[in-house]
Amino acid sequence: MKTFFPYHLIEEVHLYYNTTSYQRAAFSSILMAIRPNTPDRDRRIRHAFESETHSSAADSNSPIQMIEDMENQDWSPAVPTVSMSPSNRGLSPDESQPRETTSTSAPPASTIKCIRTYHLRDHLEVPFGFSQWYYDTRNTLWVELVAEDGTSGWGECYGPSEVYQTAIDRFYAPKLLNQNALATDALWHLMWRSSLDFARGGVMMGAMSGIDMALWDLRGKTLGLSVSDLMGGRYVDEVPCYATGMYFKEMPEADLIKSIVEEASSYQQLGFQALKIKVGKNLAFDARQIESLRDALPNMTMMADSNHAFDLPEAIQIGRVLEEHDFKWFEEPLSPEFEGQFRQLQDKLDIPIATGECEQTRYGFQRLLSTGGVQIAQPDLAYCGGPSEALKIRNLASSMGINVVPHCWGTMLNLASATHFLASGYREPGRKENAPPLLEYDRTPNALRDELFDVPVSIENGIARVPTGPGLGVKVNEDKMQSFVVQQTELKA
Repeated sequence: MKTFFPYHLIEEVHLYYNTTSYQRAAFSSILMAIRPNTPDRDRRIRHAFESETHSSAADSNSPIQMIEDMENQDWSPAVPTVSMSPSNRGLSPDESQPRETTSTSAPPASTIKCIRTYHLRDHLEVPFGFSQWYYDTRNTLWVELVAEDGTSGWGECYGPSEVYQTAIDRFYAPKLLNQNALATDALWHLMWRSSLDFARGGVMMGAMSGIDMALWDLRGKTLGLSVSDLMGGRYVDEVPCYATGMYFKEMPEADLIKSIVEEASSYQQLGFQALKIKVGKNLAFDARQIESLRDALPNMTMMADSNHAFDLPEAIQIGRVLEEHDFKWFEEPLSPEFEGQFRQLQDKLDIPIATGECEQTRYGFQRLLSTGGVQIAQPDLAYCGGPSEALKIRNLASSMGINVVPHCWGTMLNLASATHFLASGYREPGRKENAPPLLEYDRTPNALRDELFDVPVSIENGIARVPTGPGLGVKVNEDKMQSFVVQQTELKA
């Protein structure tokens, strides 16, 4: 039996052998024949593939011969052999008319019969802030899609919950009822076209993101596969986290720096090897904070996020302070409105520039990344267009040699989505001892994240276990959820 192997392995052969156009055409033919929905296939055949490439290189065989040799091996469980007679190709015996094909096992069906939204809110005992404003409540908008068999898929929107709720309940939900929930890409483009003329981005795209996340959860539960399996399989089973915190509080600046250092030290004691701080309060404070944190935690991996607080000269100044104290990246140093300034800033600094949480869709990221001033792309799966669009953004970034580290804010739904996304991602440019991906783990107070899940993402000693259950792999406690619901909507077929 012939079984084709994953795209990125073909890509590695292409890279290693400097293939000709003839060989690239062969690769393209193979790509067209790769079977979809084959979970975790990459890892299962990687060892055999590497053995083949080594021996074949020694024998001076061409990559085409290597591919043919591997295709002739049986890498997967046996399935019924189907002859390619005209009738089995989906044609009538005279090959002139299409005919209905049959299969030994019909694919599962999953029709959307009910769409619910939940605006959840939790009031904070102590407000916290960053460069733009302060929080005194935590809000989120959850989406539940219910299939005809009662299976539910859950998603989350990052942004203004009240607006998202109206967009979903009044605009998108009526278009999705009675649709096939497994057709994630088709439904994404159905929503996209329906609002394209007046909402190419913004809150409508944020609403689509939560729906799309719920579709992936529902699809995984229907097929019995995790989201990372659906995304092509995992490279890793664990993902190291970086603790996001060190927000500002209303207190004298000297006391605030002391409080921030104490908070950062507590994350080190919990096992985190990396953390991200906030900058953008004012230049003098930022410089003192950066120096104090590095003095207190000399071996900690640290990043800094200004939430687009600086103009270009200020960003250059703080960027140089971050470089001096060995920070890993400088996040959102500039307004997302000034895409060209990112290249100007990067030309002045060595520290990598990270941004993208305010950007949406592959089209927006194409504009942002094409400037050459961004080294780390940061889409948020609850805002950028959902997991479907995040995968396209990742492919776009990969074509430019840029890695993706998603922004992640909210509850366990978005955290699980980001975990699956990172676990299934290939890190450019590729090497045997790759640096692990980093998962953002918000550590600010949030009962919506910490109290409403019977099965959360498991995180211990700063390491997240990639959920293995079907779909997102986390389970909402609907009874506990009700005490946080501000408003709920429901639309049935």
